[in-house]
Amino acid sequence: MTYFDWMRDHASKHKEIIDRLVDMSDEEIIQYFDFENMKEKEPDFCPLYERDKKCHDMETLNCFSCGCPYFRLNNDDSEILSYCSINHKNGGQMKAKKGIHQDCSKCTVPHKVNFVRRNFNKDWNQIMAKVYNAE
Repeated sequence: MTYFDWMRDHASKHKEIIDRLVDMSDEEIIQYFDFENMKEKEPDFCPLYERDKKCHDMETLNCFSCGCPYFRLNNDDSEILSYCSINHKNGGQMKAKKGIHQDCSKCTVPHKVNFVRRNFNKDWNQIMAKVYNAE
């Protein structure tokens, strides 16, 4: 599965949940996407829920912005296949068979509630627009 295939599938799952939460305020929706709540009420949203495993080691993880809006795929022929557009200090790089990929495993930025509040949009595709249309 390509990254864009994952994004399309994830956007669909995200929209299905948002459509069911239509009567909630933005803040209630943000709170609904708390990891503990999501693994109970939306077990198919993330394969990690089944194992009670978080994607990042943090006490309070919010799943609303799963997938980072700062992630970029490189469209040229360089060895760097993906990167962080803000070059976050907790990001890194990992060598793959065909080149170098961004390693976001130590970066928790999109999973913090304050980040979600600042970037909130019920349409997940709007949050991720720059990933789709790299700068």
